[in-house]
Amino acid sequence: MSDVLRVTYQLTCRPDEDPEDKARGIALEQSAELPARCIPEHVYDQVVPTIECLEPLDSGAGRYRLVLDFPEAITGLEPTQLINNLFGNISLKSGIRLDEVTWTPNLLRTLGGPRYGVDGVRELLGIGRRPMTSTALKPLGLDTATLAGFCADFARGGIDLIKDDHGLCNQATSPFHERLLACQRAVNEANAETGGHSLYLPNVTAPQGALAERLDAAQEAGCRAVLICPFITGLDTLLWAREHYDMALMAHPAFAGAIAGAEHGIDPALLLGEMTRLFGADMVVYTNAEGRFPTYDQALCDRINDRLWRPLGAAAAGESAIRPALPTPGGGVDAARAPYWAERYGPDVVLLIGGSLYAQGDLVAAARRFQDVVERPEYAG
Repeated sequence: MSDVLRVTYQLTCRPDEDPEDKARGIALEQSAELPARCIPEHVYDQVVPTIECLEPLDSGAGRYRLVLDFPEAITGLEPTQLINNLFGNISLKSGIRLDEVTWTPNLLRTLGGPRYGVDGVRELLGIGRRPMTSTALKPLGLDTATLAGFCADFARGGIDLIKDDHGLCNQATSPFHERLLACQRAVNEANAETGGHSLYLPNVTAPQGALAERLDAAQEAGCRAVLICPFITGLDTLLWAREHYDMALMAHPAFAGAIAGAEHGIDPALLLGEMTRLFGADMVVYTNAEGRFPTYDQALCDRINDRLWRPLGAAAAGESAIRPALPTPGGGVDAARAPYWAERYGPDVVLLIGGSLYAQGDLVAAARRFQDVVERPEYAG
């Protein structure tokens, strides 16, 4: 049914836990939040999700697959309440992981997905169908002039997307507004020299009042994209920024590990792939396999990519499907491995490499070598 939100959880039960009791408890906790005997029958039927499936995942391990059908109406079609219904109070319990959501057409329309998506970001960069490159300004503690100099070097080397590191905000060493203007100017001047189309992405992550101020300033400065940490500001920030500003949004995963887990939380592929995309991210940073975050193995990275790319929503008359978003794998990836990742992930990806570019010393030359990889004809789609 189109008005039913189908949600799949993975349960891990202790020896003293009954899986059926746990499943019923989840259904009640995420809706009426009362014992069944205290809920009027007509209310129960309207708000409490039904248990469609409860089955063991593997013998003797205490793990189960639970499928609940939620009445769409209890979300109020509000993104914040949707998250509350999917994983609100039960986030305070143990052994419950949100694995899969079959979205209703109404919720897909409400969330809407990326403003730009894969093709839109390519248009901003003025490029054809090939992998894209990105790097980060770091380390924290450098002055604005040095960071702007890095921007100029990376842009002269052709890097597509030059972003603030997520730790750069409004520190005294490089205040936000000073850095924004200096770095945007440096990239503009380098583009004018080379004929390139590099973009600078300031980190606008901030408390609520300052966030709007920084987004205003970024748009006024001519930025075409920004970096946001939505698991710090709240996923709904992406929706708000998408609606109020004409800039592509790169989502950084800082704090996501507190939500995503192996036996409890939200499956990282669902959280970083599908949900972040639906809430409006055009590009989603995650920690790539072989980087410095070993929890993210190749299988998980492939699942994140799939959630960012796969079709969502039927293109009904007068409506559009949700745009695909760009996987942005980073987290300690070596520049020497760029050819491998370009070939493995294909053209619809942003390869984010930072530290191993700095380690080469000559940033212009390092950037050019990196850019030459993604511009090879064999990596184009």
